[in-house]
Amino acid sequence: MISIDEMEDMLNEIVERFPEGLFKDLNGGILLLPQKKENEQSLDRDLFILGEYHRGGPMGRYITIYYGSFMKVYGNMSRSGIKKRLKDTLKHEFVHHLESLAGERDLEIEDREFMEKYFEGKRK
Repeated sequence: MISIDEMEDMLNEIVERFPEGLFKDLNGGILLLPQKKENEQSLDRDLFILGEYHRGGPMGRYITIYYGSFMKVYGNMSRSGIKKRLKDTLKHEFVHHLESLAGERDLEIEDREFMEKYFEGKRK
């Protein structure tokens, strides 16, 4: 298991490699929070939110990454495996950011479809 400080270092390494244009209007930046966050729709307490994109409110536009959720889901994974998942999660949240700027919602629809499949699987 990696520490939150190690994950913050990973996050900084990943972010440094992203093109500057991605950060347009992301005025709240990227926050790494210590807690785990369970998806409120989880039926068996088996879905955790790894990251979220926030658009609006007093902090403006920003991305939150949940260290506790990563450790719950990927805590036994290798350092490189966690870093890959962190990068994938960050890319996912940046797509939400870019789509929001463009007035698009394709990834939100895809996320909703993921949840529908989750519920279908639980009903079987």
